[in-house]
Amino acid sequence: MIGDVDPATGWLMDFAEIKAAFKPLLDQLDHYYLNDVPGLENPTSEVLAKWIWDRLIDQLPLSAVVVRETCTSGCIYRGEK
Repeated sequence: MIGDVDPATGWLMDFAEIKAAFKPLLDQLDHYYLNDVPGLENPTSEVLAKWIWDRLIDQLPLSAVVVRETCTSGCIYRGEK
């Protein structure tokens, strides 16, 4: 996340706000065959991270989207340059 830490709360954004913004995406992904989700016909971690970024960047002050496949593999997407 990009922004200033609120001196009163000590955080940039309440996790409940992040969760609420992500919920519609989670509802599209959870327990569904990702290849059938529009835009995820080739659902690699990299494609999924960009797909999430594209849908959340206007709602959240994102600095990166991290997708983990396992504890040792995954990717970080930081937006278009």
